[in-house]
Amino acid sequence: MNTAMPFDASTTLMSDVTAAVKTAGLTLRDRYTPHARGVSLNEVVDEIHANDDAVLDVLREPLLRARRGSQWAEDELAGGALPPGEWWVVDPAEGNINHVHAMPDWAVTATLVRDNRPVLTVVHLPLTGDTYTAVVGGGARLNDRSLKVSAKTDLGAALVGTGQAKPGEDKHTFRRIGESVTAMLTDALVVRVSVPATMQLIHVAAGHMDAFWQFSDVRSGLVAGALLVSEAGGAVTDLAGEPWSTSSRDFLAAAPGIHAAALEVLSPIV
Repeated sequence: MNTAMPFDASTTLMSDVTAAVKTAGLTLRDRYTPHARGVSLNEVVDEIHANDDAVLDVLREPLLRARRGSQWAEDELAGGALPPGEWWVVDPAEGNINHVHAMPDWAVTATLVRDNRPVLTVVHLPLTGDTYTAVVGGGARLNDRSLKVSAKTDLGAALVGTGQAKPGEDKHTFRRIGESVTAMLTDALVVRVSVPATMQLIHVAAGHMDAFWQFSDVRSGLVAGALLVSEAGGAVTDLAGEPWSTSSRDFLAAAPGIHAAALEVLSPIV
């Protein structure tokens, strides 16, 4: 992912976005329960939609107001390129399925995407109070601490991960996921398979994990983590090794020292 393009992100913009995402996080935290919600598929889906609607009600207007002329990407499960200009790509409950099932791995994310490349992001974890931020060309941070990806150079020593982007992916994608996990179980040290993508990507940016890949172009789960990893010094490409953007069909974010080895494992899986 090319992060060389200039972007004028004032401290006011980052402050406004962070405040909006944290406020939205309070709404999502208030909806969290110590027990799983929903038994039937319809009940689970209703709970997921209710989370989304409640958070979007407090998130949309502050973000649009914070960046004059920006637009809103409506479908959080959509993929592919956006029209030119600046767009807010938001996941009001990243890891919604975890939230509904009383698990702790969820967040609120808001990313400003300009001409199909993320330029500013905020990821807030309401249960811990941690906030991850990045601006293109300005580095990545966890609260007040700078982030740096892993220094590993041996894939055999690496903790890597993947997951599915959404329910109902096609059988071809599911086959690729399975084959990639098998391949990485052979070549890497340990493989994590979990959702959501952002929760693994913040670990890659912080150097706690060494790589994450996904056979999907669902933008809302990738844009925030892509910018965080890139600004923390990581390599972010598609599985052909080309710079990643929202128009890419697949995704790999890795520590530079193992990126080429991860590509060698994953690129033949078609």
